[in-house]
Amino acid sequence: LLARVDSIDGEDWQRVTTDDIESWGRSGPDTPLLDTVNFPVHIKNFNTQQLKQLCKELRQDIIHSVSRTGGHLSSSLGVVELTVALHHVMNCPEDKIVWDVGHQAYVHKILTGRRGRMHTLRATGGLSGFTKRGESEYDPFGAGHSSTSISASLGMAVGRDMKDKRNQVVAVIGDGAITGGMAYEAMNHAGFLDKNMIVILNDNQQVSLPTQYNNRNQAPVGALSGALSRLQANRPLRELRELAKGVTKQLPSEVQAMTAKIDEYARGMISGQPSTLFEELGLYYIGPVDGHNVEDLVSILSEVKATETVGPVLIHVVTEKGRGYVPAEHAQDRMHGVAKFDPKTGQQFKPAPASPKAVMPYTNYFADALTAEAAADSRVVAVHAAM
Repeated sequence: LLARVDSIDGEDWQRVTTDDIESWGRSGPDTPLLDTVNFPVHIKNFNTQQLKQLCKELRQDIIHSVSRTGGHLSSSLGVVELTVALHHVMNCPEDKIVWDVGHQAYVHKILTGRRGRMHTLRATGGLSGFTKRGESEYDPFGAGHSSTSISASLGMAVGRDMKDKRNQVVAVIGDGAITGGMAYEAMNHAGFLDKNMIVILNDNQQVSLPTQYNNRNQAPVGALSGALSRLQANRPLRELRELAKGVTKQLPSEVQAMTAKIDEYARGMISGQPSTLFEELGLYYIGPVDGHNVEDLVSILSEVKATETVGPVLIHVVTEKGRGYVPAEHAQDRMHGVAKFDPKTGQQFKPAPASPKAVMPYTNYFADALTAEAAADSRVVAVHAAM
């Protein structure tokens, strides 16, 4: 096992190759490190190389599992490193992680004692395809679709403070879910209450479906951006900033306004990003961060967790849906929601359209009916979610 971990080089640990898949036995891939993990406490002492090996084994396990059950594949493949880093740094279930949308949580389920039931995913009496409070103490909130995680996490933070506890509260919200107005209302409320909580924006540049709203295909961030994000998360820097804010509150309002502008411009120079939207809502912005660099993620999350400051923090993490699985990376929908499929090719086992077993999804029937109504009546207007 140690020899296998030491052999990881470059980005090979993020890739599930055809050779990997062909080596799988009937029971699935060989996962010696993952087999030692039943709960998050078991990965606390893993070093970086072991975390990378765990990520590779998790990717293989998810591909194998979902190929037999169907489900949301690419969303979970995109958050492997983020989920591993979160459970490595946080102390769940005391620390709370809210997933929004909940279909990102397959890795979370595997690491929190449910790996042995993944074959029951979305089946009657089996595991839910989303987070579910009744399923595990590691699921503090049930979030399907969507945009509710920040407000729920804020409520947990308020309740925590009322009980004089010090646990962390983390909301992981996708770029599709954050388009909902409730998310912005919650961020505004969090900034007003100035409660300690962490919001992680999982920006996979695609939302749930292949709308390609920003049409970017470049790598998430380079070494410089990673270094700047670590600087933003730096504990002494944030504590010094907090101390300076406390001092300036004792000064005249004109001086307070001037120092706030200086702080805004200085942070803009560090980030090189238009972070002022989140800053104006009262959240300390860190990012963008490479969501597939497990070392950076662990470093930044550790710094944020350890820093003695007051107020919400937003970490902007850039990820890729379907990361590490070639068929998903090249599919138009990134294999977002899939039927059972062949792991080697990604070919889904769907009945042919002419087959008696072929049944169109409800969405297709609804869309066809609505289109027919619109063709007959020009006054018909469709209102749909941004996702």
